[in-house]
Amino acid sequence: MLLPFLEPVQEELALVEARLRAVAAGAYAPLAAALQSLLDSGGKRLRPALAILAARFYPPANPEAVIAAAAALEMLHTATLVHDDLIDGALLRRGHATLNASWDQGSTVLAGDYIFARAAAFAAETGNPRVISLFAQTLMTICDGELRQIFGHLDWEQPREEYYRRIFSKTASLFAASTESGAVLSGAPEMAVQALRDYGRYLGMAFQMVDDILDFTGDEEVMGKPVGSDLRQGILTLPVFYFLQEHPHQREALRALVEKGDGGDSLAQAVEMIRLSSAIEAARAEARGFVARARDALRSLPAVPPRQTLYELADFVVERHL
Repeated sequence: MLLPFLEPVQEELALVEARLRAVAAGAYAPLAAALQSLLDSGGKRLRPALAILAARFYPPANPEAVIAAAAALEMLHTATLVHDDLIDGALLRRGHATLNASWDQGSTVLAGDYIFARAAAFAAETGNPRVISLFAQTLMTICDGELRQIFGHLDWEQPREEYYRRIFSKTASLFAASTESGAVLSGAPEMAVQALRDYGRYLGMAFQMVDDILDFTGDEEVMGKPVGSDLRQGILTLPVFYFLQEHPHQREALRALVEKGDGGDSLAQAVEMIRLSSAIEAARAEARGFVARARDALRSLPAVPPRQTLYELADFVVERHL
């Protein structure tokens, strides 16, 4: 579903969508069906939109390269979802069955690998060494974040700084790569490239923080996944850190509920403890702070229409309910 404020890039997003669909059409039949399902399952195409918008501050020498980069970023995002769902054992995403709900583990891994490889091929089509290098670095960063999350399972002593590092790696790094890629391909001066990268990084941090809040406050039917999914998987997110900071005497009680594993009743009680506490608003305030930093990063850029669109996108990220 196209967000209203992204209408200025509707034509370019349609071209990106066509590139993505062509990958599905040309794949081995079972993989083609899986890819088609992944593309049909939703997503607002924020990452390609960011790349396209970032490229509009300065006229790109090769608009086709921007489309290729945008497709690479969305395909990379899609690949990470396949592997994330497999690692998490998730059977639903956005209300649709995940690939690993019907495929065995080995086949799902190979499908994710195929999508990663196709994303890399799109990045290579840009013909820009910096963008290609950035793509590779971002993939490494995402993998680092996933490993940190796995090895941080139910680590109640981990510092909050580890949370920030993890969400940068898993989410914000791809937002930053999107805006940086678009800026580089437009021939923007280095100061503008860095400003747009900062915007993407801060926006991505806020985006993940809001996701983590919605994991406690969202509607299960709307989200398409169970409330409290992160806690269920032993992942400590920003609302948990704020709860533990504000209620240190309840640390062991919360820990016992999360680790009890009684089929969900204890987990639901833990989620309710956090949801009804001041931790949710504290986390939301921090997300708003990152959005403010994202908006500030745009101030040095030319006052062209894409800047207003990026302002609106920042507001959407922190106020969204889905």
